[in-house]
Amino acid sequence: MASRAGTVALPQDLVDITALLDAYYDVTPDLSDPAQRVAFGTSGHRGSSLKASFNEGHILAITQAIVEYRAGQGITGPLFLAKDTHGLSEPAQNSALEVLAANGVNVLIDARHGYTPTPALSHAILKYNNEAGPGQPQADGIVVTPSHNPPADGGFKYNPPHGGPADTDATGWIANRANELLENGLRGVKRIPLNDALKADGTGKFDFLSSYVDDLPSVLDLDAIRTAGVRIGADPMGGASVDYWGEIGERHQLDLTVVNPTVDPQWAFMTLDWDEKIRMDCSSPSAMASLIKRMSDSASAGTGAFDVATGNDADADRHGIVTPDGGLMNPNHYLAVAIDYLYRNRTGWNPDSVVGKTLVSSSIIDRVAAGLGRKLVEVPVGFKWFVPGLLSGEGAFGGEESAGASFNKRDGSVWTTDKDGILLALLASEITSVTGKSPSQLYKGLTDQFGAPVYARIDAAATREQKAKLGKLSAADVTATTLAGEDITAKLTEAPGNGASIGGLKVVTENAWFAARPSGTEDVYKIYAESFKGADHLKQVQEEAKALVDGVIS
Repeated sequence: MASRAGTVALPQDLVDITALLDAYYDVTPDLSDPAQRVAFGTSGHRGSSLKASFNEGHILAITQAIVEYRAGQGITGPLFLAKDTHGLSEPAQNSALEVLAANGVNVLIDARHGYTPTPALSHAILKYNNEAGPGQPQADGIVVTPSHNPPADGGFKYNPPHGGPADTDATGWIANRANELLENGLRGVKRIPLNDALKADGTGKFDFLSSYVDDLPSVLDLDAIRTAGVRIGADPMGGASVDYWGEIGERHQLDLTVVNPTVDPQWAFMTLDWDEKIRMDCSSPSAMASLIKRMSDSASAGTGAFDVATGNDADADRHGIVTPDGGLMNPNHYLAVAIDYLYRNRTGWNPDSVVGKTLVSSSIIDRVAAGLGRKLVEVPVGFKWFVPGLLSGEGAFGGEESAGASFNKRDGSVWTTDKDGILLALLASEITSVTGKSPSQLYKGLTDQFGAPVYARIDAAATREQKAKLGKLSAADVTATTLAGEDITAKLTEAPGNGASIGGLKVVTENAWFAARPSGTEDVYKIYAESFKGADHLKQVQEEAKALVDGVIS
């Protein structure tokens, strides 16, 4: 049967919202099942109430653990509390508020009773702490979101005072304490009714939208976009950026159309992702099929409705860029263009600031950085690794292959320390207005200069024991000396940029590389691979990579 990927969801694809919410309140997790315990990945605790992995008990326990963690760290400023548009996000935010208010925490929730993108939360934390000054009480935050995950999922993420994702020391402590509270039947969790929490002296309001939207000229050349008349089509994809895009267009007088302002916890308007699931992945051609078709149809008709079209996932920390000539850009391709443009045009940045990338991002970024005369810092997967550089200005840009990035203000100071999909989407319009070329045209110029890489990711089956072994490999475990006909130049189990463990293996040659990492949620490991010698060579790299990894973990 033909795949339905890229076609509009059918009724049988939609989650039962009533059942989802009932399960949130009614289901008690079985802590003997590891899948039902609190566990923080690179983007917080995620799960579904229907799978007993994201239920009221989890959120009450995690929030109490965060209260205790911040007290232990001496964090006494306000906690910014935000949510996205997933069906589980509002009840989880309410549960968190009940605990925070009962513990006397000063909480700031959205003044518009709306949705808050992750970058707006990060921006709010940083702005508050900067204005408070050294030695004053510092703010932190919680954002309730599973990012681009399907409608049945929920997510809960803690951002400490540095504004970015919490590190493993923090999340490990919080997860352990939350599971301890769950094991004790939530004894030790303080909680008051929601109405009382909303009226508590410590509960206040904050205008996340105005704080973020009004500050955009400090990080982007919106005057150039306005003067050039770049026509922007912005698709919030049913996510938290829905009200932000309209305000951005209105407040900054841009030619901007919000393509689809619908918010629906079932996401019935979405086109299905590659596996026929609803997933708000703005880097996926299947999930972005509607916007891609709209751009293509208008270009074919000669109407050219938009010069740039963009999409964001549910919490707007990821970006998708669609151009009239290139369609949906590969995230790696756009990162390379963004880096080349920014480091050439941001004269207020530290002239020695480095380029930050994750080790599974394209090596064309390495070549672009070298062409710019900039040092490249390669870190493990996870945006938390970019936080110190963004804060200090020493790493003015950090980007991931999964379409997540952020960069500093025009004067070199910090903008956000979490991924900002709105920022990167607007940057595409700035690039177009300043250069007179689309980002996809500029990428073609980069490949003419540095070569055209072919990049792909595949999954390979692995047991829990094999995944554990992969995560603990050392370079000495790999005895191979060649890969796909080229000498191996590096065998990495630690990131070159900071020496942190990559939780897997990366093997590099002159014109290719692969990286293998265990999945945190499935019985597979992921092989990322790239070649500058074409698709056939990439396939050879993938085949040899799988054989090499299987040989050392079997």
